[in-house]
Amino acid sequence: MLVSLSRKILSFVASVIVASVVVFLLLSVMPGDPARAQLGTDATEADVERLQQQLGLDRPLIVRYFEWIGGFLRGDLGTSYASHTAVGPQIFDALQVSLILVLSGIIVALIIALPLGTLAAVRRKHADGVFYSAVSQVGISIPSFLAGLILVTVFAVMLGWLPSGGWTAPGEDFVGFLQHLILPALALGLVRGSILSRYMRGSVLDVLREDFMRTARAKGLKPWQAMRRHGLRNAIVPVITVTGVEFPALIIGAVVIETVFVVPGMGSLLLRSVANRDLIQVQGIVMVIVMLVLLVNLIVDVIHTLVDPRLRSVE
Repeated sequence: MLVSLSRKILSFVASVIVASVVVFLLLSVMPGDPARAQLGTDATEADVERLQQQLGLDRPLIVRYFEWIGGFLRGDLGTSYASHTAVGPQIFDALQVSLILVLSGIIVALIIALPLGTLAAVRRKHADGVFYSAVSQVGISIPSFLAGLILVTVFAVMLGWLPSGGWTAPGEDFVGFLQHLILPALALGLVRGSILSRYMRGSVLDVLREDFMRTARAKGLKPWQAMRRHGLRNAIVPVITVTGVEFPALIIGAVVIETVFVVPGMGSLLLRSVANRDLIQVQGIVMVIVMLVLLVNLIVDVIHTLVDPRLRSVE
């Protein structure tokens, strides 16, 4: 178990190093000059060269990379080209908001997927099972932004139960925080929950065909008792893996949802940074997102190994 965990950690570190090189090189060779973007089209070449020197853009790529990654490892993500303020605190504040939104979306997705997928599999030969499967198919076909607009129209505009957008920190007003969180979390989680429910349905169907389930039934257990005692733990393992795979999609979906609901998260900050050609801030945001995705994949691998004893025996 320890050997397996060590291998996973080493793979994570190697992935982070490769990702940092790729992120830095791709953003460094993008067309456009941050210095000229800040000064405008009327700036002289001398002014552009002077600002490039101030920003360190005239130095070799290899030097700039090691300075950037060294500062990143120390928690210093550099200084914004546009606002001339530290990038780290801005990303940290936005990251907290995005993590709250994404984790809330995952909770909503799992609350929807686990019972819906299980019912769709167990009741597949009945009319309600077909209905559950149809509901998940409809949910998959609806984009997150459209789900957000529908939720705003119904619950904010027509009923007036919840605010249509904005954000309140939980430390300032917890009730207001929950009110502003419900609609974005639902919009983000509904679609992912529909996708996960399809995986849950397939996983439950596979488990129902296993010999140990037939043995449990032969011992006198009812279908739901056999599923609860022996089936769900095995059925949920692939769903855990898919949830980790879906995490990047949740982050991408959060970018759209943050725009729809005017939430000050990583997506909103990234869009502003790209519009301002703030290269150092874009690099920091993308690298933090990449590290977060890799870390979640590592955690999912570890949980997968802990939940499934077969993997422990193989490793």
